[in-house]
Amino acid sequence: MTGVPNSLMVRPVVGTAARRLVIGLLAAALVACSPRQAAQFAAPDPSASIERIYVATELDLDDLGRQFGQERPRGLKYLHVDVSIPPTHSPGKVEWPEGPPDAATDFVMTGSQVYRGADDMVGAMRHRTPGTETLVFVHGYNNTFSDAVYRFAQMRADFGTTGPGVVYAWPSAGDPRGYAYDRDSVLYSRDDFAQVLGALTRTGDDRVFLLAHSMGAQLVMETLRQAALRGDRALLNRINGVVLMSPDIDPDVFRMQAEAIGRLPKPFLIFVSQQDRALSLAGFLTGRKPRLGTIDSAEQLEGIEEVRVVDFTALGDGEGLNHATAVTSPAAIEVLKGMISQFESGAEEFEDYMVLDADM
Repeated sequence: MTGVPNSLMVRPVVGTAARRLVIGLLAAALVACSPRQAAQFAAPDPSASIERIYVATELDLDDLGRQFGQERPRGLKYLHVDVSIPPTHSPGKVEWPEGPPDAATDFVMTGSQVYRGADDMVGAMRHRTPGTETLVFVHGYNNTFSDAVYRFAQMRADFGTTGPGVVYAWPSAGDPRGYAYDRDSVLYSRDDFAQVLGALTRTGDDRVFLLAHSMGAQLVMETLRQAALRGDRALLNRINGVVLMSPDIDPDVFRMQAEAIGRLPKPFLIFVSQQDRALSLAGFLTGRKPRLGTIDSAEQLEGIEEVRVVDFTALGDGEGLNHATAVTSPAAIEVLKGMISQFESGAEEFEDYMVLDADM
């Protein structure tokens, strides 16, 4: 080290917080080496309920597992999957099989169909599920096809959603080691996601409502920004609302994206939690700056019109590192269902920053 100034010498990190983050990284690496469950087909059970999940994806339909280290596939594919929700289902949970899949106790697939293109899928969806507004779910980092489809099925079942719904399954690595891979995959998928939104809003009064989780929020914001920069207000005006759940976005980047988009869709909601351990790790990986999904005041978004923040910190139960509390915590689900009913009735509007608790 001769000749190297002391100010440039690398010093060991010994802080307690840093040690915990390093342990978290090591734990993630160990998880990455363990087998990942995949959706499986099984015979239907008469007591189970069925959620038909429509999917748009770049993924190779012959290889829907981990993508880590693989070349990203090209070209969109469209399909639906029938997901069976067991009669023993508990709100907020995805009951993966612990042995041979059984529709009486587990989430299973009972059917599927691949469509020739977007128009065929949209036509089939409109025929089976009337409605002009499609709920589009964009999953987050470290998700496989199975993770995304089962999570959306769980949400639809727990919230009693009956309108049209589509999962956009972008090529996540499906592996905790793939954080950088996934950030690049978000950029890779912007044009395809815009194409999907265009197909869902092509005719008549068709509209979409966007629900994005974690790094999927980055994909949504980048796609909306891209639409604004090319002057595609027709698409932006067909978005009935946006929810960013635990968004893995740098707040400074979000501000620039919002400014580029201009008039944001309304409502525009951000679900946050200061106990989101996954975003704490993401902050460490990206320079120790808090992510958008952990902000704790409206002042942090001052000047961005129409954005409302809903704080789920008090309702976290530790499930999934508190990274999707709004849809994994039974208490949060009940509170959110009540809020949705109130707001749909026009009883009240969102505050700029709303802190939830179980007594609401």
